[in-house]
Amino acid sequence: MSAPHPVGAPRPAGALHRDALRALDSWAAPDDQQDLLRRDYLDHLREREDGVWRSCHPAHITASALVVDAARGRVLLTLHPKVGLWLQLGGHCEPQDATLAGAALREAVEESGITEGLALAASAAPVKLDRHAVRCAGRDQPENTHLDVQYLATAPADAVARISDESLDLRWFGFDALPERTDGSVRDLVARAQKLLD
Repeated sequence: MSAPHPVGAPRPAGALHRDALRALDSWAAPDDQQDLLRRDYLDHLREREDGVWRSCHPAHITASALVVDAARGRVLLTLHPKVGLWLQLGGHCEPQDATLAGAALREAVEESGITEGLALAASAAPVKLDRHAVRCAGRDQPENTHLDVQYLATAPADAVARISDESLDLRWFGFDALPERTDGSVRDLVARAQKLLD
């Protein structure tokens, strides 16, 4: 009989860790810079069994999804309360997540309020990787690095988005009419998504 899991300690990643390794190992990165990130992410996961959990310092894997309404040529972005920028939907992996793609879709559903018809692109493969420093543990804590794995999710044309308590605002924007407070990483993600949708 195994010892009980200590309260507050990160759980072994198990299936999620294995899926992250598989997803990144099999992903055909679209360019050399993305392939370098892919290899860095794989090194991180091979070195850290807890590499998918928020408690893993100084870096951990996160999952996000760019939600698109392809029929109307628009994307759903959230105004992030900590960062103050319009971003794709996503966040930390949770113990119930068995796959990175599933974590990205769960985050997209939670943060968009779209509970029916939201689905990952048919390939369910990452669109892009993005490494960025954040203070996800709080302003008084040291910076941590998010190793974000970004997916594409499609919403039905009649989808009604509902803001969550994790956002200051939630809005649809045209592919070519992104808000001013959107960084280069999100603009690049939107451009890559558009190419996949063409």
